[in-house]
Amino acid sequence: MREVSLVPEVPPPSLSGPRGCRRDSSPPARSKVEYAYSDNSLDPDDEDSDYHQESYKESYKDRRRRAHTQAEQKRRDAIKRGYDDLQTIVPTCQQQDFSIGSQKLSKAIVLQKTIDYIQFLHKEKKKQEEEVSTLRKDVMALKIMKVNYEQIVKAHQDNPHEGEDQVSDQVKFNVFQGIMDSLFQSFNASISMASFQELSACVFSWIEEHCKPQTLREIVIGVLHQLKNQLY
Repeated sequence: MREVSLVPEVPPPSLSGPRGCRRDSSPPARSKVEYAYSDNSLDPDDEDSDYHQESYKESYKDRRRRAHTQAEQKRRDAIKRGYDDLQTIVPTCQQQDFSIGSQKLSKAIVLQKTIDYIQFLHKEKKKQEEEVSTLRKDVMALKIMKVNYEQIVKAHQDNPHEGEDQVSDQVKFNVFQGIMDSLFQSFNASISMASFQELSACVFSWIEEHCKPQTLREIVIGVLHQLKNQLY
């Protein structure tokens, strides 16, 4: 026999509402969790967003570190070139130092040798300046002597007979000899040679006694009178 269901059949819900109106087909509101998972760009705790931010920060730090490393390398290269130039310019850095052997000169040694070489150049410059100053004085003296000799030559050319009556060198030597002989006689009579102390004391006393202007004048006049009588 056919079983008869006692539960009445319920017709399926109609898509249209009452009075033929269409039922709202919009999806139900999602929860906060579902919404967060559906839109990662609005989630502040998104792991991918944090990863991108951290990678950006790391790349910025890497660029700064790379720039700093390059600048430091350029500075070291410039210092190295400077020390190499000093070793090329300073002669003492090129000389073999047997105390350190064949090893490379340290920066401290290069700087010290450079300082010593600069001080040597300053001394040489000062020495050369003094030599130049002395030579300039010699040149000035020679110019003055040249002018004087030119004047003497011109005076002789203007008066060719002038100077024929001038005394000879022998006469001048005789005058000098007569003066010195007179002084030596008084010196020999007044000086004691017992000791250096007595010699020093006697020399000063002899100068004060026999080398007064009046005494020397009398000696010179006497010598000139004697030579005059010999010449004429």
